[in-house]
Amino acid sequence: MSERSPALADFLAQLPFELDAFQAAAIAALDAGRSVVVCAPTGSGKTLIGEYAIHRALTRQQRVFYTTPLKALSNQKWRDFQQQFGAAQVGLLTGDISINRDAPILVMTTEIFRNMLYGTPIGEVGTSLAGVEVVVLDECHYMNDRQRGTVWEESIIYCPKEIQLVALSATIANGEQLTDWIQSVHGDAELIYSDWRPIPLHFYFCNGKGLFPLLDGQRKRLNPKLHGQPELRRRGSKRDFLSIRYVVSQLQQRDMLPAIYFIFSRRGCDQAVQEVLGMNLLTKAEQQALAERVEAFLAQHQDIVAPEMIAPLYQGIAAHHAGVLPVVKTLVETLFQEGLIKLVFATETLAAGINMPARTTVISTLSKRTDSGHRLLTASEFLQMAGRAGRRGMDTVGHVVTLQTPFEGAHEAAFLATAAPDPLMSQFTPSYGMVLNLLQRHTLEEARELVERSFGQYLATLQLTPQRQAIAQLEMELQTVQQRLAGIDRQQLAQYQKLRERLRQDQRLLKILEQQAEQERTQALLPLMMAVPPGTWLHIKSPLREHPPLAAVLCQPVAGSGQLPHWLCLAADGRLRVVGIDDILGVYPDRPPCDPLPPLPEAMKLRRGESYPCHGADHYLGCLPNLPPVLAAPEVAAQAAKIADLEAKLSQLQGSLPQNVHSLLRLVRREERLQTELRDRQQKLHQQSQRHWEQFLALIAALQDFGGLNDLTPTPLGEMAAALRGENELWLALALASGELNDLPPHLLAAAVAALVTETPRSDSWCNYPIPSEVEERLAALSPIRRRLFQVQRRYQIIFPLWYEWDLIGLVEQWALGTPWHELCAQTNLDAGDIVRLLRRTLDFLSQIPHAPHTSPQLRQSAQQARYLLDRFPVNDLLEGVELEVATL
Repeated sequence: MSERSPALADFLAQLPFELDAFQAAAIAALDAGRSVVVCAPTGSGKTLIGEYAIHRALTRQQRVFYTTPLKALSNQKWRDFQQQFGAAQVGLLTGDISINRDAPILVMTTEIFRNMLYGTPIGEVGTSLAGVEVVVLDECHYMNDRQRGTVWEESIIYCPKEIQLVALSATIANGEQLTDWIQSVHGDAELIYSDWRPIPLHFYFCNGKGLFPLLDGQRKRLNPKLHGQPELRRRGSKRDFLSIRYVVSQLQQRDMLPAIYFIFSRRGCDQAVQEVLGMNLLTKAEQQALAERVEAFLAQHQDIVAPEMIAPLYQGIAAHHAGVLPVVKTLVETLFQEGLIKLVFATETLAAGINMPARTTVISTLSKRTDSGHRLLTASEFLQMAGRAGRRGMDTVGHVVTLQTPFEGAHEAAFLATAAPDPLMSQFTPSYGMVLNLLQRHTLEEARELVERSFGQYLATLQLTPQRQAIAQLEMELQTVQQRLAGIDRQQLAQYQKLRERLRQDQRLLKILEQQAEQERTQALLPLMMAVPPGTWLHIKSPLREHPPLAAVLCQPVAGSGQLPHWLCLAADGRLRVVGIDDILGVYPDRPPCDPLPPLPEAMKLRRGESYPCHGADHYLGCLPNLPPVLAAPEVAAQAAKIADLEAKLSQLQGSLPQNVHSLLRLVRREERLQTELRDRQQKLHQQSQRHWEQFLALIAALQDFGGLNDLTPTPLGEMAAALRGENELWLALALASGELNDLPPHLLAAAVAALVTETPRSDSWCNYPIPSEVEERLAALSPIRRRLFQVQRRYQIIFPLWYEWDLIGLVEQWALGTPWHELCAQTNLDAGDIVRLLRRTLDFLSQIPHAPHTSPQLRQSAQQARYLLDRFPVNDLLEGVELEVATL
């Protein structure tokens, strides 16, 4: 950076500190005309790169779009940039709010930016992007968000290539992949990676004995002193439960306040506030300054804020979660930044980009509840919260405290503190809106090309590389096998293989028939053998397999190994043999008996299978009668004849085949296995590589079923759905196009709209306001449409919600009718933040209706009036409350 541009020189002159190495590298890449992906730890100063892009654009009289994932973060950036660059230079767009939208610095949610791009042919600079030099994608790791990650991918794909991108992300494991993808779909990009923090983090572990360093001196392993402590071996005991007052007192004694204390539930945060009430965390001067600020706030908002939310503030304690009124959260953030609040109990959403650093962060538990049960925090979740520790320019180190719980101990804490960050994954999912907006301006092939440019497709291509390599290897091996089989008469070989298989099957059947015949024979012979006297002539099996039976004379029965006896016989081979019933093939009591019988040798063992030579056997066998031959059972004989015939045919056929026929058959079997495995792998590869496009086609089919597309051309219904934003644009468009909402007065339209955009509330939620009967009738009329859409989505395996929640819409009606805020809150158990969220979601959709094509003039007018009725403080706290608050504080 030896040759500095005037813009850079002016920017550096305004900084109170030198640039860090990664900041300087990112700025150099921007000045070289490249987009940048900046991956650095939370609190390392990534925002400064976006600020330089703004400063440079202003000096060139160009514009910058600064996007964030959250409205609250957009609001904060809007306020910060107003102070930094002047109020006239900064605008804000967050869906339901539009302020100074033609300003050179326009802050917006990333979703708003994506929607702007929908209105412009992909790759072109439309009027909405005229003069835009840079788009900053703050908190770009939100691509990992399961519900909204698609927005970032679409924004990058659709953004014109002449606009530079500045993607600011927390540390991720695959920054190279993200950068490579951006370079492939947008243009020249450079990865700026840093794991350096200006304020290093020190990790601690708190248990019943106190607060200890979590890691060893190298900060790579668990502190040896934490190995094998009694408390760590007694999981689940009462000693594992640390009181919050105890933990806070440990922090206070070590001068580790202010702190953010992360608890993963709203109720837990509120209960924690009550537990530490009365602890003295402020000096007298801080108490006086804080009281002045809070009283000034109450002078403006006393009727809006519940006293129980304000009382802890006087002691420097606060809760910060989704249930808190947004204007109160803004107050908490402001006071915390000014050092007047020392302890904030917050859910993990506070870790998502809000500028609220602390000296210490406390992570109360290392696991969290999910839809599939409890799981350990991911490394990125842990680092995101830990990264809030350490205030630049105020602290030399940041402290991260983990706690002993009945479920986790020091080993789990050390694992997360030393774990590498998680990779960024794609959550790309086509939607009805995406399909309709693309097909309005692109052919199906162009749409496919755009879908296949997603980060998800890029990762799939990388992840499927081993699969493709395996397929290539299988194809090569298959080709080799087929070359070795070239020139072979496949028909004869197949016939030979077929005959061999038939022979094997017939041989198996012969064994079964022989076993059955033998079982029948032994059952018939056993009672006869128990009755015949010594000297009776027999046929017994030859000890040599495949040899004919032996004639024998029964000498005497002997004790057997089980319940059945054995018999000593003199066989025609001149040996005395001990046989069992299974060895006897025939008994001939009608033949003259042998008399006398040979004597039993003294040395002979009388166990089945034993044999002993008999001296003078010829003398005894001289009177051997002419015994009939032993015949096989008819079915056994027939099966044996069939087998002999097959063997003859097989032998004849084998003569016309090569001598290595068995090797060839093994090759044929190998060929069949290769072909089966190849088909299976190719099918799986197709399913995985085409997953996004298959989803896209499924959405087209559903839209065609409902008349949203005529072939591939959006119909009036499709054009309406394309203009809407929501989790299921088709459902919203069908509701508007049904006509059921057209003639509703504004306050009832607001209630009806709320039912279509409200997520399913908690099961214990209640509201004392009744559902308006007219709204109930109109919503009931939409039920058949919803049922059919549900069936169609299930048929095409489309998973988008069909919100249809009536229980709380009385709150929306009453707010639209002018009910004061404190009365509204008294008629429900919803937290104030939840009520605001319900009203804002309703307000956001009402603001879309007037701009959706093909809606009736009456519906547009009613929607505008309904929006006016809802859009008052504290719902629109940014326009009124925040500006007043800033002026007051």
